[in-house]
Amino acid sequence: MLPAEVMARAGDEMLDWHGSGMSIMEMSHRGKEFISVYEEAERDLRELLAVPKSYKILFLQGGATLQFAQIPMNLLAGKGKADYVVTGEWSKKAVKEAKGYCDVAIAATSEDRNFSYAPKSFSVRKDAAYVHYCSNETIGGVEYHTVPSLSADVPLVVDASSHFLSRPLDVSKFGLVYAGAQKNAGPAGLTFVIVREDLMGKAQKGTPSVMDYKLQADADSMLNTCPTYSIYVAGLVFKWLKQLGGLPAIEKINVRKAQLLYDFLDSSRFSGIRSRKKTAPA
Repeated sequence: MLPAEVMARAGDEMLDWHGSGMSIMEMSHRGKEFISVYEEAERDLRELLAVPKSYKILFLQGGATLQFAQIPMNLLAGKGKADYVVTGEWSKKAVKEAKGYCDVAIAATSEDRNFSYAPKSFSVRKDAAYVHYCSNETIGGVEYHTVPSLSADVPLVVDASSHFLSRPLDVSKFGLVYAGAQKNAGPAGLTFVIVREDLMGKAQKGTPSVMDYKLQADADSMLNTCPTYSIYVAGLVFKWLKQLGGLPAIEKINVRKAQLLYDFLDSSRFSGIRSRKKTAPA
């Protein structure tokens, strides 16, 4: 659900953005009006997440699902190996896609208990190009509440789609963070990639230009026509979050909302049925 304030402002500006005589949807992505929208959105997102200067923020297309292929295309750096943590459907899909580009090893998995928990200990190959995990498997409801600690000096890659901008995130602990916008940050059609600069510029031969992080970064995510309206609405969400007090403030709100739900479930008949099933003989 987009904030009502954001929807109202987008509605007010639908036909005429700031006296330009145009809707955002009618503007050239290379015109000065939209460039100002893009630059402000990038600055606000960098401020919200306290993104270090050594990272690039990309506004891309294709959803988080396209990143399942785009990540190995860009991050293998000739190593040919990547390690994956498998905790549910999304990480399984990521593994399946990555196997088309590299040697994939499973660093950890919760398949032994039907993907009902998040493994804390990872077995990482020293020569792996990166370690990938999904921080919240929405289908099974398994979430990491802290960033896993790696013993090996291997970049950590996270699919943070479902809780992106719902709470603070220490970007500096990752080599790359990616997320679809549609969960918390804007309408579908926009994907965020936050990538450490030293990991770019090593795309595999044959990688399409629009899927090369370095080329997109050099072009300010405008190597092709970017999703202008989705970026505009996301920018309004960023401003709304800042007015609330940033990510620490929205986290408190989200915790209160979640508590209402879980308190109800724990006091309901459903909770009693669940408890009886746990204690019933096998």
